[in-house]
Amino acid sequence: AIDILNSQKWHLVIAHPPCTRIANSGVMWLEKRNLWKDLYEATTFFNEFVKYGKSGNKIAIENPIPHKYAVEEIGKYSQVIQPYMFGHAERKATCLWLYGLPELKQTNNVFLEMIKLPKNEQQRIHYLPPGKERAKLRSKTFPGIAEAMAQQWGDYLLNENNLF
Repeated sequence: AIDILNSQKWHLVIAHPPCTRIANSGVMWLEKRNLWKDLYEATTFFNEFVKYGKSGNKIAIENPIPHKYAVEEIGKYSQVIQPYMFGHAERKATCLWLYGLPELKQTNNVFLEMIKLPKNEQQRIHYLPPGKERAKLRSKTFPGIAEAMAQQWGDYLLNENNLF
């Protein structure tokens, strides 16, 4: 991925690096399973995307809320979004590290409908049972968020003459 990233000039990159060792939800395993080397490798990979952004390129890096050890290595995120801001009656905080891009604007906030749902439906992703598909299901991007990224950042690049 890094070889491809650096192989040419891209108009826009939206990166989804692995979050297993970076996400706050797994911080307890760092000490219990001695996964500090894995954390170092994960943040080193993540920082290749940060470096790309700090070089003047347009990139959004997406990941869940990071734990404090990860933040020390990758820096604080630019924005936190929720699926309910983009038409999905669910909670799943998603962080964006933005370089050369504006923050996403919510497109269809269904918060009031979402809070009427039981907690296990509001936080469906969090309550997924163990199984071979769990990690895959937890890593999917909500369609409303993907559509907002494509529409808003695409328009930004085209309308603001920010392509080059």
